[in-house]
Amino acid sequence: MNPKNDFVVIKAIEDGVNVIGLTRGSDTRFHHSEKLDKGEVMIAQFTEHTSAIKIRGKAQIQTVIGEMESDSRK
Repeated sequence: MNPKNDFVVIKAIEDGVNVIGLTRGSDTRFHHSEKLDKGEVMIAQFTEHTSAIKIRGKAQIQTVIGEMESDSRK
């Protein structure tokens, strides 16, 4: 499995879902952030710079290994 080919589909179920990209390397840092409103969809990809994606808020998440839903921020 090549991590550079892994996509993540994130659909906001509520307003204000935060999607945060985290860097690869010895120091994990935030490098990108997006805010999604209800119904908006973002397609993200793991890259040589992105090793993790953090999601805050209620969202439906689809990956190659399955589908899950994150909890609400409230």
